Amino acid sequence: MAENPFFAPSTLPYKLPDFAGVREEHYLPAFERGMADHLREIEAIAADPAPATFANTVEALERAGQILRRTATVFSSVAASDATDHIRALETEIYPRLTKHDDAIRLNRALYERIKRVTTDDPEEAWLLEKYRVDFVRAGADLGEPEQTRLKELNEELTRLATCFSQNLLAASSASALVVEDPAELDGLSASAIKAIEKDGTYVLPLLNITNQPALAELTNRETRRRLYELAVNRAPENFALAAKIATLRAERAALLGYPDHAAYSVADQTAKTTDAVEEMLGKLVGPAVANARREAEILSEQAGFPIEPWDWAYYAEKVRKARYDFDGAELRPYFELDRVLRDGVFHAASELYGITFADRDDLAGYHPDVRVFEVFEADGSPLGLFALDPYARPTKRGGAWMNNLVDQSHLFGDLPVVLNNLNVTKPAQGPTLLTFDEVITTFHEFGHALHGLFSDVRFPRVSGTEVPRDFVEYPSQVNEMWATWPSVLANFARHHETGEPVPAELLEKMRAAEKFNQGFATVEYLAASLLDWAWHRLAPGETVEDAEAFEAAALERAGIALDQVPARYRTNYFAHVFSSGVAGYSAGYYSYIWSEVLDAESVEWFKENDGLRRENGDHFRSTLLSVGGSVDVMDAFRAFRGRGPSIEPLLERRGLMT
Repeated sequence: MAENPFFAPSTLPYKLPDFAGVREEHYLPAFERGMADHLREIEAIAADPAPATFANTVEALERAGQILRRTATVFSSVAASDATDHIRALETEIYPRLTKHDDAIRLNRALYERIKRVTTDDPEEAWLLEKYRVDFVRAGADLGEPEQTRLKELNEELTRLATCFSQNLLAASSASALVVEDPAELDGLSASAIKAIEKDGTYVLPLLNITNQPALAELTNRETRRRLYELAVNRAPENFALAAKIATLRAERAALLGYPDHAAYSVADQTAKTTDAVEEMLGKLVGPAVANARREAEILSEQAGFPIEPWDWAYYAEKVRKARYDFDGAELRPYFELDRVLRDGVFHAASELYGITFADRDDLAGYHPDVRVFEVFEADGSPLGLFALDPYARPTKRGGAWMNNLVDQSHLFGDLPVVLNNLNVTKPAQGPTLLTFDEVITTFHEFGHALHGLFSDVRFPRVSGTEVPRDFVEYPSQVNEMWATWPSVLANFARHHETGEPVPAELLEKMRAAEKFNQGFATVEYLAASLLDWAWHRLAPGETVEDAEAFEAAALERAGIALDQVPARYRTNYFAHVFSSGVAGYSAGYYSYIWSEVLDAESVEWFKENDGLRRENGDHFRSTLLSVGGSVDVMDAFRAFRGRGPSIEPLLERRGLMT
């Protein structure tokens, strides 16, 4: 297949993948050739008779596997965002083979011994060399032959189970959707929202991949709310058994690698380093958060006139906001039109802070017609990279929002970055796309990840952009959320989609006054998910779970965070962060969001202390932290930015948890 677009670098600007030229039949031959070529390159490096140097070993590893890298990047992006039946079938076939391929490299004894012989005096090279050494050790390179054989079996089985978990969940987003025939049951939703979900005379409200569906805040019919909630928490029930099996196998894998459990293995190369550090931080938050949530539950039950259930919380929280603060979140939606939020909000803030500018590239295509591509320029007009946005939900797209690189920045290859943001906004049947305030925050958040990728200025792709510890990667994106409510930025994009009038000042004041209300709920639902993830991954080797739902309930009770009215943000059966990746993902790592938020809260304070949205501040954040990616110790980068280490007090103050 000489015409296969993966067999040579893209000729499009910035090496943007040629999505228009990619057909589904291209993937399998590209994967097969890519893996074969990569293994040949690896064998050549391992067998090189010349003395091991950084250039002929580590740099050679960075250069190897280009066809495979191009193919896997495009395939994983499409599989997450527009997965056809054929793509899902390929996932089942390819991902275990990729796992086996990775093991063939990381467990190559000759290659590992060669890496250990490399020395260098260059600090950036020394940092990358150590990363490679750690990668190989954590992959099992020091194990004996029998242990490596078992490790390979575990890796392949974990990949197979995780792929099955992910595919079950994708199917459940449609199969478990709320279906009603009478639109009166959807009272509370806007007319445009109802029209957008009309299908063949019925109304189909698909599930987002969280427990508390956004519509629960608006639906006036309590029975409809109950049905929607129960569909959400009970979807993909077959995933309970899969999750239990995955957790058991991860515990066995951790033991092979010399760790007491998967959580200890998972955090060892993160900024947290130890399970004690994670548990200490989470432990500081549980008590104040639960107490706060209990107070909120009493207030909501008083508003409702009866003891509320989980499906009532969001609805009556809005009622209390209205009663206490005269604030209704729905009043903001007409002021948050997607294109304006993007151009006059997200892009505007980045331009003010970093001097960068954006230009539409309608001539460049993504993998779906909804994908939009923008070229990004430095303040002096020189090219910085490409930014692509895929904003809309679709049945073939997994839930949530995320960023990934289509091309990694690196000086080694002379590549500028191409980054992609995915959202899951409901596409209107007609008219403008109006966002909720939460969706506005998510748009800014994901663009924070994009900036981390766009501003990367490193030599090697292995440490480019967001290639940092998992419990650090959310930090820059969380900082970028602050600009969504920064007065000058908000004034620039929050305008009525019909009249162009700015959002009324009194409405903004009400929003700010109401901000800390419901923080008990928000913190508890997050902590419950974090502690559930943690419980699954503190299983001892050999420990099994027969009843995953009972285990889940006991884990939350034991952690002191089992509140009937405040379920975990994710239950086990749809906890994709944790169970949809075989040995990586966010397993034993969902704590990362609040760990990163400690750094985020500190950084927001720094920006406020230094007059906020100023080029000098943006340049400092960019040069000390965003541009270095994973090429230095990230906590050293944080200290270089902040001038000292972090403390937890700004986070406690932000979440209303100060005692």
